[in-house]
Amino acid sequence: MNLKELTLDVVELCRQVGMNIKIEERQVKKADIEEKSLNSLVSYVDKQAEERLVKTLSEFLPESGFIAEEGTADKKGEVYNWIIDPLDGTTNFLHGLPVYSVSVALQMNKEIVLGVVYEVNQDECFFAWKDGGAFLNQDQIHLSQNQDLANSLIATGFPYYDYDRIDDYFKVLKSMAQKSRGVRRMGSAAVDLAYTACGRFDAFFEYSLHPWDVAAGALIVREAGGLVYDFSGGQNWLEGKEIIVCNSYLKDQLLKEIHSIARPISH
Repeated sequence: MNLKELTLDVVELCRQVGMNIKIEERQVKKADIEEKSLNSLVSYVDKQAEERLVKTLSEFLPESGFIAEEGTADKKGEVYNWIIDPLDGTTNFLHGLPVYSVSVALQMNKEIVLGVVYEVNQDECFFAWKDGGAFLNQDQIHLSQNQDLANSLIATGFPYYDYDRIDDYFKVLKSMAQKSRGVRRMGSAAVDLAYTACGRFDAFFEYSLHPWDVAAGALIVREAGGLVYDFSGGQNWLEGKEIIVCNSYLKDQLLKEIHSIARPISH
């Protein structure tokens, strides 16, 4: 398998799907919106985008299976599985806020080897393949080399259904706000990860996440020279529903904040 060629094929597919999503932005009506669970919204746009992704990715790699947010395909591959979020930032999309993305990753024998995040409104495609570096459109990208939390801009997200640890989480936010240059919440974890990979954010952390939220972005961060952990400093970030990404300078500072203030967040 030529991972570079496959990645570039997925980049083009994500761009096409993203353009279709953009066309539908003004067409969606309230009657088209469903609530899958508390505050988890979906529309026909998500479903159609996922169907197209599944169809074409199956053609790229017929033996592959899928882990997809909207459940369009339930086939599991023995070696290869695509991890798909057809519209990360659905709530933003449905409210007309211009931060949402298409996120696609390829898992080979439990390892993420390909990742694409296409931010639709800025027409920015972030992508990477294993040992190939990370890119924004045609340019290679790298994490910031900021060494101090005090000079860092941090990204995060809020849980939309898992509120058991919210009080401890807000303690983390308060501390981060006081000790950093600021905290931002964009509404798309895939975009947060991509923006960290290219140095716009210095770090990102969030809990209550799913594999399709983080798989592609985490690989892009790693290939851009970044570190990816769960809140305990371990590697259970794909299935463990929590993630922190940063450069090597900020790792200990960030983990210290989370350990000392919000240890209940860690599993």
